Amino acid sequence: MLAQAHGEPQNSDSFRKLCCGCVRKLSTRKAKKKKGVFWGIEVAETLRWRGWELGKEMIKHLILKNVHEKTQKLSYRCPSTRFFFTVFPQPITLSPGMSLTLPIVFRPTEKREYEDSVCFKKAEGEFSVTLRATLPHPCLSFPATVQLPICAVYNVTETTFPVRNIGDLVTVFAWETPSPFYMIPDCGMLNPGAECMVKVVFQPKVAMVYDVAATCWFGGEEKQKRTIQLKALAKYPYLRVSVTEEEAEGIQAGKFRDVLCFGSVPVGTTVEKCVEIFNMSVVDAPCRIERAKDPLVRDHVFSCDVSHGVVPAKGKLVLCIRFQPQTVGEHSTDYFTIISAGCLLQTVLKVVGSCKGPLVSLHQYSVDFDWINLGESLMETLKISNISDVPAYYQFDIDGRGSVFSLDRPCGVLEGTTTLALKVTFRPTHPISYHRRVVCLVHHQEPMYVDFFGTCHSDIAKPAILQARHLSWYRTNTVRGLTFYPPDILSVMLKDGKLQMDEKGALMLPPEIPQDKPPKEYFEANSMTEYFYDGVSSDLALFPPHVSVSPREYDFGCCVPLHKVEPLPLCVTNHTKGKITVAWTPSHGSAFRVSPEICDIPPLKSSAFRVLFQPAQLNSLYAAELEGFAFYKVLRHYSNIEEDATICPSWCLAVRLRAHTYEAEREHFIPQYILDVPKVFPPAAPNTDTYCSMLLLNTGTSLITFSVNQAACPSVLVKPCSGHIIPGGHQIFFLSTHPVNTTSQQHVLPLQLNSYPGYTKEIALRSCGESLLLLLEGDGNLYFKPAYIGTSSTRMYTIKNCTRLPMVFTWKIHQSDSKILSVSPTAGILQPYEAMAQAWTFTPDKETKYLLRAMVFVRRKSPDPVSPKSVGYALRIVGEGVLGTIRAQKEHLDLGNVLVGDLQSCSVVLLNDGICSLKYILSVEQQITGPCDPEEVRSDPLALELEQARGMIPARSKAFVQITVRPARRLHYTWSIKYAICTPTATDLASTKEEQQPLCCIVATGVYPTFCIADACSAGSASGLSKLHLWRLFSLDTLNEYLERDLTPSELTYRVPTRHSTCLIPPVYTPHLLDFNFGAAPIGSEPTLVMLLLANKGVVPVEWAFLFPSDQKMDVEHWAEDAEFSPHELHQMRIQDNQLFSVSPKSGKLLPGQEESVQLSHRHDFIGTDHLPVLLKVSYGHEILLNFSGVTVEQDQRYIHFASTKHFFTPIAIGTSHPPTQLYELYNGGAMPVMFEVQLDNIVRIQEENFQHPVFACLTPRGEIPPGTTGHIEWIFSPLEARMYLVDVPIHILGGESALITFQGIGYDLNTVGDTATSSQVFSPSVFPGSTKLTVPGQAATLSHHRICLGNIPDCTKASRLVFLNNISESKAVVFAWQISTCKDKRVLQIAPESGVVQPGESIPCFIALRPSGSASFYSIDLVCEVYIQESLVQYERDLQEWEGAKERQAVEFTITEKDLGTKKKPKSPAGRSSDSAETENLPESSAVIRKYKTLPPIKNHPMPNLPAGHFQRRLLLDKEASRVWVKPEPPKPILLHLGVTARSYSIEDFYSNFTSEFPKYFLSRPFSDWPLESKFVDGSRDRDRMDMDPKWLSLATASKQELQTVTDILTGVIRGLLENTQFHDAVRRSLDEPIPYFSQFRCEESAELRDRRQCSTVPSRVSASPDLYPEKDGERKETRQETSPNNDLLESWERMSEILHHEQLREQKEMMSRQPAFGNLVELLLENTLQNILIEASRGEVVLTARPRVIALPPSPSRRITNPAPPPSRA
Repeated sequence: MLAQAHGEPQNSDSFRKLCCGCVRKLSTRKAKKKKGVFWGIEVAETLRWRGWELGKEMIKHLILKNVHEKTQKLSYRCPSTRFFFTVFPQPITLSPGMSLTLPIVFRPTEKREYEDSVCFKKAEGEFSVTLRATLPHPCLSFPATVQLPICAVYNVTETTFPVRNIGDLVTVFAWETPSPFYMIPDCGMLNPGAECMVKVVFQPKVAMVYDVAATCWFGGEEKQKRTIQLKALAKYPYLRVSVTEEEAEGIQAGKFRDVLCFGSVPVGTTVEKCVEIFNMSVVDAPCRIERAKDPLVRDHVFSCDVSHGVVPAKGKLVLCIRFQPQTVGEHSTDYFTIISAGCLLQTVLKVVGSCKGPLVSLHQYSVDFDWINLGESLMETLKISNISDVPAYYQFDIDGRGSVFSLDRPCGVLEGTTTLALKVTFRPTHPISYHRRVVCLVHHQEPMYVDFFGTCHSDIAKPAILQARHLSWYRTNTVRGLTFYPPDILSVMLKDGKLQMDEKGALMLPPEIPQDKPPKEYFEANSMTEYFYDGVSSDLALFPPHVSVSPREYDFGCCVPLHKVEPLPLCVTNHTKGKITVAWTPSHGSAFRVSPEICDIPPLKSSAFRVLFQPAQLNSLYAAELEGFAFYKVLRHYSNIEEDATICPSWCLAVRLRAHTYEAEREHFIPQYILDVPKVFPPAAPNTDTYCSMLLLNTGTSLITFSVNQAACPSVLVKPCSGHIIPGGHQIFFLSTHPVNTTSQQHVLPLQLNSYPGYTKEIALRSCGESLLLLLEGDGNLYFKPAYIGTSSTRMYTIKNCTRLPMVFTWKIHQSDSKILSVSPTAGILQPYEAMAQAWTFTPDKETKYLLRAMVFVRRKSPDPVSPKSVGYALRIVGEGVLGTIRAQKEHLDLGNVLVGDLQSCSVVLLNDGICSLKYILSVEQQITGPCDPEEVRSDPLALELEQARGMIPARSKAFVQITVRPARRLHYTWSIKYAICTPTATDLASTKEEQQPLCCIVATGVYPTFCIADACSAGSASGLSKLHLWRLFSLDTLNEYLERDLTPSELTYRVPTRHSTCLIPPVYTPHLLDFNFGAAPIGSEPTLVMLLLANKGVVPVEWAFLFPSDQKMDVEHWAEDAEFSPHELHQMRIQDNQLFSVSPKSGKLLPGQEESVQLSHRHDFIGTDHLPVLLKVSYGHEILLNFSGVTVEQDQRYIHFASTKHFFTPIAIGTSHPPTQLYELYNGGAMPVMFEVQLDNIVRIQEENFQHPVFACLTPRGEIPPGTTGHIEWIFSPLEARMYLVDVPIHILGGESALITFQGIGYDLNTVGDTATSSQVFSPSVFPGSTKLTVPGQAATLSHHRICLGNIPDCTKASRLVFLNNISESKAVVFAWQISTCKDKRVLQIAPESGVVQPGESIPCFIALRPSGSASFYSIDLVCEVYIQESLVQYERDLQEWEGAKERQAVEFTITEKDLGTKKKPKSPAGRSSDSAETENLPESSAVIRKYKTLPPIKNHPMPNLPAGHFQRRLLLDKEASRVWVKPEPPKPILLHLGVTARSYSIEDFYSNFTSEFPKYFLSRPFSDWPLESKFVDGSRDRDRMDMDPKWLSLATASKQELQTVTDILTGVIRGLLENTQFHDAVRRSLDEPIPYFSQFRCEESAELRDRRQCSTVPSRVSASPDLYPEKDGERKETRQETSPNNDLLESWERMSEILHHEQLREQKEMMSRQPAFGNLVELLLENTLQNILIEASRGEVVLTARPRVIALPPSPSRRITNPAPPPSRA
């Protein structure tokens, strides 16, 4: 159900949650009204009026619906304003599901907005419906903030957001958008309720966070604005090009980071490789790929289809680059630049590759057929190999159909790394010697030549056999010009001596005299040159022809009709000096033949032949090559040859013929071919030839003829220029051109196929001469940054080869500049279009500016005599040599305190203010100071590490040097850092030692994290322990000493608390061990609590931890545990499992100056001695093993707790007249009083060994110690010699265990040792403030001091101190009472006040006064202040009075046990007295009278049952006992505050001799106050009481009469001598005349005179001294008086004299009174009380002792200006 039964109506949020489901179910019209349900009534939250007009009423209906299952009753109040009204209120009753419509009328009076409400009231509460009338207004709704995607700088991101018109009017809007944002659309118009999407475009130009506000203006006449927050983030993109390792292998990147290597690629093929452009940023990065711009236009063998792209964030873009080389042997280099948007980042990608072609070679370059007979044939094998992996197209330029030499495969394709064996057949047709030099053409390779030669014999003609040596001689003879003579003439010349033979057998002319030059030799010409320079294709020829034929090529054209073909006249010319014979090779089956076949031609004559063409069919193509051989006629028979060297091979004549028989209307065969031709000639220098090859493949099934019109393009030579290609074959062409300049030239070659002009293919090629063009970076200027004198500055400088030919460069630097300037490399090869970065080094040698010049010379890789040898380019170099220094930003850096063994890092900022970069090297010098041995610390390793000892600082920059400090000692470290500038001559510390400059100083102090025990107090069972005893039990002085020592390395084995042990008893890594002795207590008693105050007096935080053995043990699996435990391990396990020892807290952290209390406790649950090793671990500091030990004894056991079996007496100087009394403490740790007795046998033995001198004297050999208190045994140690004395003394405990204690004492010689030993005995007077932080639980008061050391004091003096008792409670008053343990302490120590009440927050001053009297002694008095809460004490007294009253009533009351008295009320069990008494107090008086006869429980003192071992069972017994008896109220337990008072008293003469300067500070009180003087020296009764204690009286009592008489005689003589000694009298008189120190200020002259007059009668012996006073003045006065009147003068003088005598007697009387002890005691008491009053007033704030004193200057009194009539008498 949606209705609520009780409570307040729901808030709107809960209303919306409850009704959201209902709203969805409403119709569209009603869904606009938000409805709520209030206690079962469904009603609209708000009624709105829109579009209203003035003067008109508008009515809206409010519908109330009961959605509850019960009938609802409600009432309502009308709207409060007069603008809304409804029907008069009346009660409304709605049945379940029923509705009520309440009309509400709105009547506006002005044009504004109205708001009111209708309040409905139900029994459960009230709810209201808001009435609101609004004006029509424009309003736009759009998001407050738009977050755009992250964008790269200069990129574009966008997002959209909706803009909705939620107003009532048509609204026009316009956007004002700050850069770099803009809106689309930036303006528009929206109808009411309409919505449009607006696009935000973000195009940043700076990388930053953008958070700007865009303003939208909208509305009609009054414009409104609303802002939208546009947020975006722009970042810089970071692109990196990555090339895989195998693709970049073997390439030195140099200046360029990324190199893509294609390697060697076959010519004409295309290789594609990919590089990856990585986007290292978090934004999409658009980029474009550009090729490097070159000064010359060239064909690019590298290509990339991608020119623009977007690299996704943290992604990559794969870039595919293709390489299609065209020229074999060419190295290609190109550069692609990846430019990010905005040209912010440019990454250069270098692509390199080379082109490889076929490498075809012939196994032999001549084929020798020897000789055969006519009509026979011979076949030889010619092997051709391709050692490259590139397939090779080859072609032998010979028509085997019409030649005597034929090959089985004259053309074909030779695959990579294959060898082909060709069959060459020799079929001679005439008996002559044959020789033909055949060229083998290879596509993309230079041609190769092979010599075919053989000889044919017939029955008639047998020419000389042609051999290979003849060819070699022939070529040599050709060079020498001898082959134009026939062999017969040469033989004659040889016979006549006109010719000679060289060593190789060739002919030569005889050498002339003098021998100017050797005969010419034949050198193999370049095959390409030999191929083109044949005298036919070119005007040039290597050698002049011997026989020529014309024409070499001929086209018969169209030969239709077939029988009317005109023969071709053929002319053969003989250029030799001999007759030759021409024999044409007949071609059977060929349509072409020569007539005549054989003809002789005279020397230097021509002969005509006819070529006959006899076609066989129409519409056909004909082509053939005619072969003929010309030879000297004399060679027809070998008998004509006299000299073998004169044999000349035949010359081959070849004529290419073409013809066709196509009729005019018939179309020629369409050629089907593939043409492979380059677009550009290979690069060449100007005026040099360049060649390329072209391949034409016949892919059809018919013959193809071709011809090239050389006249159409005379700049290009083509060979062959005509011919035919059989089906499936191919023709290789070679093209040559001769560029004359560096401008690009276009060549167009018409290639006509099948003798038809329509089948002409125009071949376009370009050529260009390549000059030596080198591009220097920066227009030939190189600028160096200023450099430090003697140091080097290196810059990379790039030169680029801008041609298609490789070039060699060489740098030339002037000799005088060679020490200042250098470049690497100085020479090298630049491949085509390659850029090379070179390292230039500038080393200035003086402080000046440099302007230098260097030259680079470039030349071709293979120098050509035609082209210029080299071209030079100048480089202008500017630099400057300067000086500079380095300084530190902070010359003094204090790192403060650093933990020893720990490290601390910081940065030293180095500044270079100069204009040059400086390379530096740092050195460190270490100095350690403090309390240490300088020689020892001098060898310490350096405690400061430099992250970088070397570095470089750019000009006007700073560098950060990270330093790490790791001190190894607790000392002060000072490190001096020096620097030196690195130069090529000084590169290390040793060479820069002299040039080192101070840089900065770094200081640090090594510290340990340590703390000390500032205070300790005890509670629980140990509350009776004094402070001093507690410090001794816990060895706290030793612990503090250990904590102050230096760390040992073993203590830092584990720097922090660690579980490192695998056994129950962990190993010990520290040499520091000491005992924490918790003392002893009876079983079942409350735990021993010791509070330690840990104080961090250091400068670093301290983390400490008490680690029990279980805290150091690692957690291991159960199977790994050792099942057998030793007794020691079991003992420790029992202690830890029962938590007998506990520490709280076990760990903590102390900040510098902070204090924290730690509570140690020992529970007494088991009888025996408990031991537990606990490790006190300071993180990064000490670890000390504390042996926790505690003793638990039985209740009835008498037990003295001996902390140690050794006791050391304070060293005493030998010869001390009054050795002090020393104390040995015994602590009763049990629950029973203990009687002890000291066995003195060994002491007597020591006395006998020392001439009956009591070295050790025990003054209290027996005594009794109450439970839980400390007793003292008084000793006197009196050494005879300067040595150590030692005695073992048994101490017997009555009913307990005895102990053997070793007492040790050292005697020393004061004269030998001097003041050093004395100072060790001196107690410096001091007080030890108590800490308010160290309190036990429930402690309500503290003492201002816990220990008072009065120091060294003389006997018969009084020393006082002030101690405050502070009530730290805020609400409870406390009662205190001081307790002094022993009677002796009570005699010498007074406390005032001894008891009292301290109000909350109040302090009470207590005065402690020590008055030593008697023998010299050590005082160690433990004052105990018992503190009670006043409330608990009052409650206890009240309870005690009730208990005692009840006890008296119980004595007279009795109980009636009869059961028939009709008493229905059962008596209650006496469960508790307090409850019964409370009930009695609350009853009426009559009932109380009846109730008093109720039997009371038995009253008795609390019994102490026999306590078992466990404290839990003990509590059960006590609780059970308490339920049966009414226990006597126990007094509240006091809180014990201990105050230790220590002092050492001396006899007066010893104190005066040892502490002369201190003596005047003390007031020596007379002993009359304590006891009569006679009792001390005469009576001797008191001394007899002490004779058993005092060793002096023990020795005197045992003396004989003779010894006593001797002493008496000696003393009599001494005293008599003193009485007769005048010097002694003067000394005594002077001491009497001296003023008493400190108390003389209370003496005035008038009182002294008065006292002297009073004492004159009592001191007659001193009257004789009075006339001597003022002798001169009185004498003068007496003489003056005698002159006037002798009688009167004499009388006056006697009167005056008697008056003076009277004054003198009074003065002496006062002095005698002041020397009386009573007077001194009175003055001392007065002063003491005065000072005490001042201190009390100061403690209460009534007076400020530290206030600045005020001086009030009064004006001088007029009476004082009058001179005194008589001066006051002077003091005697």
